[in-house]
Amino acid sequence: MRRGLLGAPPLLGVVEPGDSWLHRTAPGVKLAVLLVLGTVVGVVRLVAPDVVAAAVPVGLGVLVVVLARGGGLRVRLLLVPVRRVWVLLIALALVQLWSAGPLRAVATVAGLLACLWAATVVTATTPVPAVLDTVVRAATPLRRFGVDPDRLALGLTLTITSIPVVGRLLAESREAAAARGLGGDPRALLVPTLVRTVAHAEALGEALAARGLD
Repeated sequence: MRRGLLGAPPLLGVVEPGDSWLHRTAPGVKLAVLLVLGTVVGVVRLVAPDVVAAAVPVGLGVLVVVLARGGGLRVRLLLVPVRRVWVLLIALALVQLWSAGPLRAVATVAGLLACLWAATVVTATTPVPAVLDTVVRAATPLRRFGVDPDRLALGLTLTITSIPVVGRLLAESREAAAARGLGGDPRALLVPTLVRTVAHAEALGEALAARGLD
């Protein structure tokens, strides 16, 4: 099995069929909780003392795991996204450890894990069309301010579908770097990925413009 950045990138996780309370919870409620959790993690990290900034995201991460297990989700489901970003997590931890100390390193990594796990729980218990429909309904009152809910849903769809594309480009760049004996050089991994990602975005923009979507 291919793992880490070389594995096949999933589309924000796989929907797990089930009839648990998590599956039955309305998509809007789950998205709102996800938004609140991300906001709390960000605010606490910015304004709280180091001990609190580290303890809160750790507690939230544990809470998400407990809720996921209570909803019948497998622990393995939460480990899959971690395997895909472990390099990034380690790099962030080392940078924070060097620049801000161990507590801030814990706060950064734990906050990212809590948000990542919460997003995984949402996508595992909510079909993507249901998420998009919820976003469209929530944005409908904003029409009076010039917001087009359909365009917003399109943008969200493009964002979701672009994630596995970028993951594939990253995996291909890593394979190419390893074949040239440059597996340990981050420039050989990141520069080609960035260039190809920008090219993909430009091609996507041209395709949308050709269909009358600016």
